[in-house]
Amino acid sequence: MTEETYLLVGMGQRGFEHALVPSRACLPQCALSMLVLVLLTIGVEADDISESDSDSIEEVVVTSDPGSLTARSSQGSATTVDTESISLVRATHPHEIFSRVPGVWVVRGSGQEHLTGIRSGVLAGAGACGAFLLLEDNIPVRPVGFCNVNGLFELNTEQADSIEVLRGPSSAIFGGNALHGAINVRSFSSSDAPSRLSLDLGPYGYLHSRVDYHNGNSRIKFHSTNSNGYRESTGFAQHKASAQIVTSVGNWEANHTISATFLDQETGGYVLGFEAYNDSELRKSNPNPEAYRNASSLRMASHWNGSLANGSIYFGPYARRSTMEFLQHFLPGQPTENNAQTSAGAVALWTKSLSQHTYSFGAQLEWMDANLLEQQQNPTQGSAFLVETRPQGIHYNYDIASSAMAVFGNVNYSVGARNELIGSIRLERVQYDYDNQHLDGNTRDDGSLCGFGGCLYTRPADRKDAYSNLASRIGYQRFLDDRTLAWGIIGLGYRPPQTTELHRLQSGQSVADLKSERLRSVEAGIETRQPDYLLRIAAYWETNVDLIFRDAEGLNVSDGEILARGVEGEIEWQLNLHHKLAAGGTLAKHEYAFTRTVARGERIKSGSEVDSAPSFVAGIRWMYQPVETSVVEFELNHIDSHYLNAANTAKYDGHTLLHFRANWQFQANWLVSMRVTNALNTKYADRADYAFGNYRYFPGRPRQFFAGIEYSW
Repeated sequence: MTEETYLLVGMGQRGFEHALVPSRACLPQCALSMLVLVLLTIGVEADDISESDSDSIEEVVVTSDPGSLTARSSQGSATTVDTESISLVRATHPHEIFSRVPGVWVVRGSGQEHLTGIRSGVLAGAGACGAFLLLEDNIPVRPVGFCNVNGLFELNTEQADSIEVLRGPSSAIFGGNALHGAINVRSFSSSDAPSRLSLDLGPYGYLHSRVDYHNGNSRIKFHSTNSNGYRESTGFAQHKASAQIVTSVGNWEANHTISATFLDQETGGYVLGFEAYNDSELRKSNPNPEAYRNASSLRMASHWNGSLANGSIYFGPYARRSTMEFLQHFLPGQPTENNAQTSAGAVALWTKSLSQHTYSFGAQLEWMDANLLEQQQNPTQGSAFLVETRPQGIHYNYDIASSAMAVFGNVNYSVGARNELIGSIRLERVQYDYDNQHLDGNTRDDGSLCGFGGCLYTRPADRKDAYSNLASRIGYQRFLDDRTLAWGIIGLGYRPPQTTELHRLQSGQSVADLKSERLRSVEAGIETRQPDYLLRIAAYWETNVDLIFRDAEGLNVSDGEILARGVEGEIEWQLNLHHKLAAGGTLAKHEYAFTRTVARGERIKSGSEVDSAPSFVAGIRWMYQPVETSVVEFELNHIDSHYLNAANTAKYDGHTLLHFRANWQFQANWLVSMRVTNALNTKYADRADYAFGNYRYFPGRPRQFFAGIEYSW
């Protein structure tokens, strides 16, 4: 058994509306010490606010909305994609939505597959998904330690009322897996949304239908997408549904939700060769027409909000189920993986608001039962070494039972009318109980030994692992005037090792003695909200330590380090009544801070750039609204050049894409839409990679036209 504890310190930003917003956080004695520390280091004086300053600011107290990430966190750099933007984009893939958020790069894979980067390189591998927390109405979509690198296809982003992104370490607010940030899909944040029925058509057999029915205290959303795919044998069918019922019991208001997703996908493999995406025939080909991915998810939650004499209380029980089967076409032998998890838990939060401060305390309990089976149906093709070390049969077959417990608290303290101090703390413990259902060691399926020193796959013996982490954030923010806010954050996030990193080992390693990854962060920012424009800029410095990776011997280790620094900015400028300009981007540098030979003999040198981490990612949008019932948008997205391997020997030149969108409400209840993606028909790669001595690409889609019609009532 391994056990570890970390103290994490940080700080955050509340919403701009001069609000005291309750959020998770700090026990009184911890909060007091943190507040004193900030006072001493920053030198804030309560009496430095003149009476005229106090009179010029209207104090607004906002009640807690546990379904909102920005209200619960009350700190950090956050961006919200609103209903209007989601409706205008009508995304065929999550990448199209998150390109509007600075500091975020969601890379499109085959079909609905994707990889994510938030103030980081785009992460791949078993633990990549553990670096970002995905939530639905502030409840994690998956349990700690059993993540899904393609987790966004388990969320109904297409019909969300809004999508919130919190950048930077958020472990003090949401716990494990919020290492680099969190994405929260608000399913039912609007209470007056009209009912809608729509149909969209596009090339390559694209057909998308959706229903959003609102009737008093209940609401149902459903959408279905079918496509043959641009490349050979890359079609998919995807269906998502969400439902809500709002009830009242005495002083309690309850919001009950259920959501389900289903994906049946033919998966495309990489096309090989330097800049193969420029070849007209190769870009449409699929070297792995046999590849597929089938996935489903089901979640139920009940959000209870009540008022007490000494504060307000929130209670949220939830249950989740997910299954996935996919062919690992990218591995020699092409084994099939089946994984599933059933989990349940509850979050409780108590909030108290006083004249100068708001504080809250809470707890979260969670249980999970999961399993993973990796099995190779056919003999491996290739060299004698590959054939001998990657045998036919079962590679891994194990069950995992886990439990997670956390307590947390938060304090927002106002000093005068223009200053606010924020402190958050969270103590979390997770335990994995691993039960191997097959033979221990790295033998064949029948127990015989492999040649060349043994089979590649090692199955550890039954074991238990536990990780305890203590996280906190400290923040200070000041209103420079009625419209301008400056803030500072000191933070450190963590993520415990994922179960696949601990229990899916290779030859030579019977136990993975891993630490939790940690992320130290310092951030400073300023936001000004003027009558005709909004400007937000933040600079950050981060150190990611105890980085988990696979070394040259194929062992899972946790002694890597990455340094990152960057500047994020976004602006919305209302030029006049009809024209609006919006832009957002990130200028950053991500560097390895260690020297090591890693998997496949690749050599990392300290100071080299992190692969799949462009130094510049940006987007700009011009919106034209000739009349109130129509809108036109041109969007330009740019991905800068970046290295494709940690050794910095292979590079992708980057690309710039232009998109066009238009909505026209030609009658009170009828709306037509049109979209042109990649309007200049640029040849590019959605994802570029370099491995096994080959340049590998997922070719981007050519120019595509979409049209839709919507009826609302």
